[in-house]
Amino acid sequence: MNLVKTTMALTIAATFTAPVMASDEINFYGKANVGLQYSDEGGESQTEVKSNASRLGVTGDLKVNDSLSVVYKAEVQIEMADDSDDTDNIKGRNQYIGLKGNFGTVLLGRNDTMLKQSQGKIDLFSDYEGDIKNLWKGENRMGESVSYVSPKFGDFSAGVTYVAEGDDDQGGEAGISTAVFYGDSGLKKSNWFASVALDSEVDGEDAMRFNVATKLGAFKLGFIAHSQEVVATGEETTGFMFSAAYKLNKDFTLKGQVQTAEEDFGDKAEKTAFTAGVDYALAKNAKLYAFYTAFDLDEDVTGDEDQSYLSTGIEYKF
Repeated sequence: MNLVKTTMALTIAATFTAPVMASDEINFYGKANVGLQYSDEGGESQTEVKSNASRLGVTGDLKVNDSLSVVYKAEVQIEMADDSDDTDNIKGRNQYIGLKGNFGTVLLGRNDTMLKQSQGKIDLFSDYEGDIKNLWKGENRMGESVSYVSPKFGDFSAGVTYVAEGDDDQGGEAGISTAVFYGDSGLKKSNWFASVALDSEVDGEDAMRFNVATKLGAFKLGFIAHSQEVVATGEETTGFMFSAAYKLNKDFTLKGQVQTAEEDFGDKAEKTAFTAGVDYALAKNAKLYAFYTAFDLDEDVTGDEDQSYLSTGIEYKF
């Protein structure tokens, strides 16, 4: 069944790519990322082959007139390393359609919230074990959403996501996610990026983030301050994250980040995640990588046992 679903997904993707020969407004893309990983969770260890958010997608931009376009995106996650027949190997990612013009961009469908988008590329280990979502809430991709992103005013822009109460994760309440952005998240057009984001009743949580990143020569540095509160119980968590990447030469990049989470309810718990890694560029869109992640989960208070992961793998983007 998984083979059939994979074949169907590839067939659909190939169909989308057919017009590319005649138009550059449709773009087919993907990422294959698979690693060999040693995992130790509470003293129980195993070796596994993991697919790290490998994906296929298509984007399009249909020009209606000089000031209006129809835009869309359809992206799916492909599980490239699971040998279980009981597991779906195709999962939905961002999938939406909307309008883009001088007024900004309006998108309807499944999409990352503004708070999730606000961190840009500060999380250097997104989609790996060290992903910030493992200690913090707020990395939400909501199904029944409407998003608006304003045009740029100088280096500033703003966005809002409305999550309808019909979304299964909303518990019958609508949610709002907002953000203000400054600069370029990839640090390619500017040396600074900053944003502030707020969630109100999104997936049962209120949350706030302040994000800043900068480029200093061969270094890229990032910082996030985060807070969250469970709406139903008032349970609060706050934390910080620091990340740094250093381009050693044209082939090697060294990376590291530290993330904290302090739970201020019941017995206070302090959790920490540390990740260090290295990338080796094989080509412009292909690399080898290795990383080590360790979680200190304050076992005496939380009852969660510490975890560590060591992985090496390969990634190819197309």
